[in-house]
Amino acid sequence: MTFNQISKNLQLCALAFTVCGILSPTVFAQGPNLDSPSHAPGIDAPKPVIEATPPAALAPVMVPPFNGDSHKFWDTRNRVLFIAAAAMNGADFAVTRANLQSGGQELNPMVRVFGSSTAGLAVNFIGETAGVVGLSYFFHKTGHHKMERAVSIINIGSSAGAVGYGLAHR
Repeated sequence: MTFNQISKNLQLCALAFTVCGILSPTVFAQGPNLDSPSHAPGIDAPKPVIEATPPAALAPVMVPPFNGDSHKFWDTRNRVLFIAAAAMNGADFAVTRANLQSGGQELNPMVRVFGSSTAGLAVNFIGETAGVVGLSYFFHKTGHHKMERAVSIINIGSSAGAVGYGLAHR
């Protein structure tokens, strides 16, 4: 894509965003009520008297521990997902490295920083795999078990897409 195409796409996105913002009814949701008599011209409505009340004591909120769909973090499903994510990240590393060594270029701007050396590229993909496991563990500890597994599935899908694209465009 050339700079002119990118600039034109950004302008169209900005125009669409502005039109959607103007036409959105929530933009006008916070205005004053013009139908009330206090806003009629020439009428001075009496100002309400606000009485100060002493602050009430707040009771702490007790949240019971999550006992629902509990499972161990390193159960069979997670192990299979983590192995698949590591395998797809390894395949993505191998295809990316081969394409870069044969004169190709890295299209992902986040990975492009690491693409100047094989070691840097390996660190990127190892870090990506560790990040998947870490984020899954965070979701597991907070009781979001569907999201815990979704992190690995999304990573597997994105790596598979990158491998497929890299193999198709050699």
